[in-house]
Amino acid sequence: MENKSVKQTKRRLQGVVASDKMNKTRVVVVERSRKHAKYHKYFKVTKRFKAHDEKNEYKFGDKVIIEETQPLSKDKRWKIINKI
Repeated sequence: MENKSVKQTKRRLQGVVASDKMNKTRVVVVERSRKHAKYHKYFKVTKRFKAHDEKNEYKFGDKVIIEETQPLSKDKRWKIINKI
């Protein structure tokens, strides 16, 4: 049996900063479109992620890219990579 190492790539999502009230934490809203199973119509689904921002540089309304990371706190599992 061969021992192959497969590198897992971290997920990256694009969203908008919805809240910058916490210290070193931003709430990022990610919007996706899903297809209804029965009616085959597309609709918007939004999800909010808490993302780490070490320097408090991203503000409300900024479009950002977030990346998966190891758990940083109870709710934070993402970090902000850069601004679009």
